[in-house]
Amino acid sequence: MFNYLATVEFDEETDCYEISFVDFPDIEGTAYCEEDIELEATETLMTGLTDFISSKKSIPLPSRSAEHETLSVHLPILCCLKIALHNAIIQTNTRKADLARKLNLNSQQIDRLLDIEHASKVDALEQALYLLGYDINLTINQRCN
Repeated sequence: MFNYLATVEFDEETDCYEISFVDFPDIEGTAYCEEDIELEATETLMTGLTDFISSKKSIPLPSRSAEHETLSVHLPILCCLKIALHNAIIQTNTRKADLARKLNLNSQQIDRLLDIEHASKVDALEQALYLLGYDINLTINQRCN
């Protein structure tokens, strides 16, 4: 669903790999060995997205391509749904309290729906998005190796 583009450069001075994201110039990460680049990129991006949600900033959709793209950072489906819900709340100018009332939930439960680290149920996220006027379409493609 959401594959964000990242660039990775080896810094000989610090002997580590510096990770930067095309869509998020302020989010940067570091990996100390080549095998950890993908994991570090994903963890760094998810931490940065948590900050976006906390500060109520809209999260941009992934760019389609980049000149020096070296890595496509895949986010889990739950994380993608939470990003979509966060953006939908902002785009529809919906207060969390109003969404909680529509879903018959309390405000803490809405916060958990938006918490990237929390294992929310897909059906709860789908219902919240539906109530905000959004449909979810899932596509599954076989990877080309």
